[in-house]
Amino acid sequence: MTLTFDQDAYGNLLAEVAPKVIETEEEYDRALAVAERLTFKKNRTPEERTLHKLLVMLIESYEAQNYPMDQSAPHEILQHILEASGTRQADLVGVIGSSGVVSEVVNGKRSISKAQAKALGDYFKVSPTLFI
Repeated sequence: MTLTFDQDAYGNLLAEVAPKVIETEEEYDRALAVAERLTFKKNRTPEERTLHKLLVMLIESYEAQNYPMDQSAPHEILQHILEASGTRQADLVGVIGSSGVVSEVVNGKRSISKAQAKALGDYFKVSPTLFI
């Protein structure tokens, strides 16, 4: 069964959430709450996935303007994601290589290849560009 995009359902979601350019902390907090709910919702509809993408773009734009950050090294981003998700280095064995390779990548002794970045992106459901 192929799910099709329902314009009416999407319109109802838009009316409920009323997404717009984020200009205040209150709007930011509200958008984050809705995006987080959609992020962890199981079996999202195509309309919910589209709304989630829109909210993430609006949130990222607001964060880029209001919370600029220095670029972190790819292995530092990986370390943060591991810690935040409760994932252990051992969980990445087989995803990006042997235990030795995983240790070297996580500790910044070995750079992350494009193939490993893609595998990490798929594993953590984030953009592979975080790791390049």
